[in-house]
Amino acid sequence: MPTIIKPGRQSGKTQSDNIFLLLGSNLGDTAANLTQALGEIASKLGTITNRSSRYRTAPWGITDQPYFLNQVVQISSFLEAHELLDGINAIEASMGRVRHVKWDARIIDIDILFYDDRVIHNARLNIPHPGIPLRRFTLEPLAELIPDFVHPELQKTIHTLLIECPDHSEVERLA
Repeated sequence: MPTIIKPGRQSGKTQSDNIFLLLGSNLGDTAANLTQALGEIASKLGTITNRSSRYRTAPWGITDQPYFLNQVVQISSFLEAHELLDGINAIEASMGRVRHVKWDARIIDIDILFYDDRVIHNARLNIPHPGIPLRRFTLEPLAELIPDFVHPELQKTIHTLLIECPDHSEVERLA
């Protein structure tokens, strides 16, 4: 039987199994956008091992725009964090993402929330994502998947962060 090599696998690289991404869309057919992004992630970045329900969420930051459809996925990948970011940016661009204004409406947005329990802060990348404890639309789907996961910087579980979250925006879990 031939060996299956996932994207990014190279001799000497280790696989990370606890990478969590947040997907969001509020332009066009949002459900189709998330489905397309999931396919791109699976074919280019790694194996999707778990996914939350989809959530209809109020816009955050700039509130005068359409509601979002959000979902958290867990992936396993051989890509290092910066390679993963490059792959995400390529997927967003191929799907038509245009960056004009921070928090503006978008066809697709993919954020790295956690990369195992690593802490990375540099000019290109911040992991864990700094918005996690402030955003209900991120915490609700994370709590569905990993309520007992301990945030590596804050040393609090996702469940605790959700309880303490100052954001009371509308977040509706879809069937």
